[in-house]
Amino acid sequence: MTVVAERASHMRVEDFEQIASAAPETVTLEFIDGRIEEKRVPDGDRETIVMWLIRQCMQGRPELDLHPTQGLKVGQYRKGRARPDGSLAPVAHFAGQGEWADPEGVLMTVEVTSYDGDTERRDRQEKPAAYAAAGIPVHLLVDRDRCELVVHTSPAPERGCYLDVHRAPFGEQVTLPGPVGITLDTEILKNYVR
Repeated sequence: MTVVAERASHMRVEDFEQIASAAPETVTLEFIDGRIEEKRVPDGDRETIVMWLIRQCMQGRPELDLHPTQGLKVGQYRKGRARPDGSLAPVAHFAGQGEWADPEGVLMTVEVTSYDGDTERRDRQEKPAAYAAAGIPVHLLVDRDRCELVVHTSPAPERGCYLDVHRAPFGEQVTLPGPVGITLDTEILKNYVR
């Protein structure tokens, strides 16, 4: 373990919030499982996928917003801070909550994989576990490496995992179950992978 990782594992969440608030705009920090993580700056394809999802959500459920930058308090005993690529919640749900909002009322989180070495651990393991522990009903992973959508449902907060996981290759129609209830035609996602 590096000195930075060792120090981060003992960091208080309040200290992390102070560091994150002082970070330059080009750096996005998260605090997951007691460690500071740097979230990679999105590339054009990743941003295009997030914008596509925003449009799909607005068309399918106009009473909901998909927030691409809202930070959430996640993890055991609220010791984590994550900034999903999207947080689906009722319109104006996050008003007045500040940079790090309570996940109560969030219907779905979204992550789009980056092309980096941390994707396996961060996007496929740690983040779904944190969102499940927070009780978020649906977690959607757009996995560009594997060209598939992974829909996590039935969170078991006490176990820190989702009990149901459905995988669908890009090109299929995927219906996100309640409380989301939106169907996605994922054919277009084939255009946004390397």
